[in-house]
Amino acid sequence: MGQQYNQLSEQHIRFIAEQRIFFVGTATADSRVSVSPKGMDSLRVLDPGRVVWLNVTGSGNETAAHVQHNPRMTIMFCAFDGDPLIMRLYGTAKVIHNGDPEWAELLPLFKPLPGARQLFDVAIDLVQTSCGMAVPRYALVEDRELLNDWAEKKGQDGIERYWAEKNHSTIDGIPTNILSKTIGAKTIAGSTGQSGGS
Repeated sequence: MGQQYNQLSEQHIRFIAEQRIFFVGTATADSRVSVSPKGMDSLRVLDPGRVVWLNVTGSGNETAAHVQHNPRMTIMFCAFDGDPLIMRLYGTAKVIHNGDPEWAELLPLFKPLPGARQLFDVAIDLVQTSCGMAVPRYALVEDRELLNDWAEKKGQDGIERYWAEKNHSTIDGIPTNILSKTIGAKTIAGSTGQSGGS
C-alpha cells in the first residue's frame, strides 16, 4: 500500500505543478465509472487541502453530472519522466457553472480557454502516493491546440448549441444541467440588465 497523507505537502505541490496531464474519476451510485484525461494547464492548487480545475467543452459531460449526484472525485497524477511516482487526490467536488457566484472568483486563476464549460472545486480528504515503477517513461512532444481551434471556430453560440446537442446528459441519461445552469443564468441576467459572468 502507498503512503497516505491528510493534505498536500510542499513536495506534492511541486510535483503537481510539473505535470502536464492528470486523470479524473467520478461515478454515481449506479452509473458507469468515468475516467477522463485532462491537460491544457487546467489545475491549480489553492491550499494544501483544496484544488480547482477548469473543464473545457468535450464530446461528453459525465463528470459534471456525476458530481451533482455524488460529489466523490479522485484525481490521479503519474510521473512519465524523472523519478517514478503516482499520486491520487481523494475528495469531494463541487461543480461551478458560469453564472454561479464562484465562477467570476475562480476563472481568473486560469489563462483564457475557449469553450470553458465548468470549474470543479475539490476539497481533499486523502492524498495517496505509490511507487509508479510500472508506469512507462514518455517524452512530451507538444500540447495539442486542436480543441482550442475547434472551440474558437464554433464561437460561443456554436458552443452552446453543441452543449444542447451533446452535453445535456450522460451516456446513462443523467442530466448535466449545463443548459439551465449556464444558458439559463445568462438569460436571467440579461433580463435584469446584469452580467452573467465571463
